[in-house]
Amino acid sequence: MATWATLDCSSAQLAQLLGPNTTDAANFICSQFTAVSSKLSDTAYAVDTTYLLFSAYLVFSMQLGFAMLCAGSVRAKNTMNIMLTNVLDAATGGLFYYLFGFAFAFGGPSNGFIGRHFLGLKDIPSDSSFDYSHFLYQWAFAIAAAGITSGSIAERTQFVAYLIYSSFLTGFVYPVVSHWFWSTDGWASAGNTQNLLFGSGVIDFAGSGVVHMVGGIAGLWGAFIEGPRIGRFDHSGRSVALRGHSATLVVLGTFLLWFGWYGFNPGSFTKILSPYGTGSMSYYGQWSAVGRTAVTTTLAGCTAALTTLFGKRILSGHWNVTDVCNGLLGGFAAITGGCSVVEPWAAIVCGFVAAIVLISCNKLAEKVKYDDPLEAAQLHGGCGAWGIIFTALFATKKYVNEVYPGKPDRPYGLFMGGGGKMLGAHLIQIVVIIGWVSATMGPLFFVLHKLKLLRISAEDEMAGMDLTRHGGFAYAYNDDEDLQKPAAIQLRKVEPNSSSTPASV
Repeated sequence: MATWATLDCSSAQLAQLLGPNTTDAANFICSQFTAVSSKLSDTAYAVDTTYLLFSAYLVFSMQLGFAMLCAGSVRAKNTMNIMLTNVLDAATGGLFYYLFGFAFAFGGPSNGFIGRHFLGLKDIPSDSSFDYSHFLYQWAFAIAAAGITSGSIAERTQFVAYLIYSSFLTGFVYPVVSHWFWSTDGWASAGNTQNLLFGSGVIDFAGSGVVHMVGGIAGLWGAFIEGPRIGRFDHSGRSVALRGHSATLVVLGTFLLWFGWYGFNPGSFTKILSPYGTGSMSYYGQWSAVGRTAVTTTLAGCTAALTTLFGKRILSGHWNVTDVCNGLLGGFAAITGGCSVVEPWAAIVCGFVAAIVLISCNKLAEKVKYDDPLEAAQLHGGCGAWGIIFTALFATKKYVNEVYPGKPDRPYGLFMGGGGKMLGAHLIQIVVIIGWVSATMGPLFFVLHKLKLLRISAEDEMAGMDLTRHGGFAYAYNDDEDLQKPAAIQLRKVEPNSSSTPASV
């Protein structure tokens, strides 16, 4: 007779245990087990999809954070313009990522350079585990990259230039980079276990390079080709602060981005119902990694904010909330790449160095007379590059093998004893991202500049883009009732010892 250890739920084998003339009973029992198994499988898909969709909604909420941050960081006369560009980044990015971007990024099977399936979401859902929720999540990432670039060229860029660059970035430039490092076919992807770069691949979990460096380098070229805003540097070359009009909006935008980052980083697991342990470790699984990723994200941002607070206090002599907000976001941008594979204590190191990188990049930008109203290139480009290096130094063996299964004993962080192969792969990532974005977005901005489609006129810039390009200011200063009121209320002076009546209106 067969033993329990060798049986599966087949009616023939089950009948051997139940005795003769029990085939019908065995069939019924097995059918019930099959139904329960199907229900559990469906539930697992539903849980993971719900988790991914919720993460997508969180990442999309970052667009509101970008909008508020941008609005507060520019002068009041350009508020409507920057708000409109943020709305159209999402709308334009939605169409072009649907038509081309998702296919170029994840359309496998494909070559290592670019995807070639799923144009216009054809054949989705597919047996390659892609569903509509994956498109929505990746679209939210694509428009985040476009939003970064819009901050760099704020207050002086023609509206048509925003539409052109946003379409090109979300439809082609960004998707190709995400294919390289996130698709299982990508030539440098950590998921391409058949052909790992240096035996490691690039671990850029949520996009310090793929999202932040791409957006930051694109913005760098746009702002460089346009030149600084009028009045940003005086005749002697000294820096003149053109402060944004609302610190309140800056803080609001920062907190909204902080909230959305919990979808950006932990959500990049794309599913949560995956156990890592068995037996006494059955409580441990991908849900634990999701929580750890949220913790490392938080600690890096908090450390960067405090480091920036005291660092800028030493340099400038005062406490500045805008600087602290930018420092916080710099810490988030840096930890994004390695948030899932490092210990919480390492995230503190990441945030501390990210703040120093941001302060240094801003000092360099002033020296070379580079003008970025939101410090986007310095924050996302500089801190994103540090995040890539940080991951190659501090990634732990245990977490790397859990988050990136399929190839045991792959290289991990240099400082954690894993050798220098991952660092080599990550340095290549920095170089190729800079090269690719420069070779695509640089010429685009240059052509727009030569065609006089990039920068607005000096007269329009001085008057403000809200008035000259959008039909009026974002804020209403008075209305008809205000114009009918008397200019002032006159009071008659009363001397202390006077017996006259009190002053009257």
